[in-house]
Amino acid sequence: MTAVDRQRARPLPATSRYDATPPLRRGALLVTASLAALSGAVTTAAAVPALWRLWQLYAMLFGVFAAVEIVAVAAVLGWPTRKTAHFAALTAAVALALWVVSRPLGLLARFDPWQPADTVVGFTDYVVAALQVLALFGLLVVARRRAHPRPSTLRRVSAWIVLFPVLLLVLATGTAGAVAAGDGVTGTNASMLLDSTSSTVEYCRPAGIPLAMDVYQPQPSATPAPVVLYLHDGGLFLGNRKPAGPGALLDGPRFTAVRDALTARGVAVASIDYRLAPAAPWPAPLTDAKCAVRFLAANATALHLDLARIAAWGTGTGGTLAALLGTAPGFDAGQYAGVPSTVHAVAAVAAPADFTDFTGLDAVTRASILLALGRAPATLREASPLTYAGPGAPPFLLAGGGRKSAEYANRLRAAGDPVTTGDGGPAEVTDFLVTALR
Repeated sequence: MTAVDRQRARPLPATSRYDATPPLRRGALLVTASLAALSGAVTTAAAVPALWRLWQLYAMLFGVFAAVEIVAVAAVLGWPTRKTAHFAALTAAVALALWVVSRPLGLLARFDPWQPADTVVGFTDYVVAALQVLALFGLLVVARRRAHPRPSTLRRVSAWIVLFPVLLLVLATGTAGAVAAGDGVTGTNASMLLDSTSSTVEYCRPAGIPLAMDVYQPQPSATPAPVVLYLHDGGLFLGNRKPAGPGALLDGPRFTAVRDALTARGVAVASIDYRLAPAAPWPAPLTDAKCAVRFLAANATALHLDLARIAAWGTGTGGTLAALLGTAPGFDAGQYAGVPSTVHAVAAVAAPADFTDFTGLDAVTRASILLALGRAPATLREASPLTYAGPGAPPFLLAGGGRKSAEYANRLRAAGDPVTTGDGGPAEVTDFLVTALR
């Protein structure tokens, strides 16, 4: 009896005193992986309202997946066990699979559901995918650890030191991605009706994606107004048409100054969104700009505009697109077939004129060109205004510098085209456009 009593009195194994899924330590890896999953889910959720206006089915699909992942992250941070870590890893894997199916494979019909998230930054969905990859692998590593690991203080501190920069990067990219994806929530929705009640209209719908145009009218007059099409800067992968907000950080103040000066002198201004790289590869930005010109020409009567006096103005790579509108033939894909996309003046400020020669470029500029255009020599030549310098161009203002813009100006002059150069200040741009559109 004594031996039996002693045997019964033995302490139970540790695993029997705890639940089947004992808790894990909230270490640096668990926190970093969880916040990566949360950042990806919040960025996806931020684009849902804009997606809802396009197709509710996709919006519900993306919204449900984002909500489930947010719940999974809350569970793994609140009750860090192997089960919750596996559940959170599964939601990250499903979110990553959704991105692969919809973006690289393009298997979702009707349109690309990630485009609403890419209206300010053209690679927002790629950021979401990278965050999900980090979350997936981090959570799987955490789930494979022993229960109740007790590393030394030095090991814990070292882990936080090593992963702290990654954690900061996750938080920064997640915040930026959510702000960029959610930009479409604010502002006026694009209308398909051309009336005086809406200044924001849908000008084209390439691949099922509605593109917005803000039309700023001058004071009413008896004669139709000339119009200037504005193309924003951003290296072809950043920015949007809005004069304020995250998409206007590059040249919002410069745009508003010229816009107000033009409308005060009787010239209408149309500012557009165009599809951004790498979500929409070249020549999507140029075909969108051409479609915007055709829209203005086709609807000149409804908008009280003079279709014979349409100019293009842009800064940075927006100026490059404006220059291509003035000289590059073709690229007239999409709506309003048969309507000419001719512009009668071009103002390109600080606009690169050539992308084929990388000599002397810094690493950041070179990377931005490759991100926007890729490496194909044919594409780089096609996107370079210098390729099309020849006779028959409209009056040009090439101001404020820009890679090989001086050579571009010289070639246009040699072909007999009127070219003005300067510093690209608001007054200079305004005076040039008003004079050219008289």
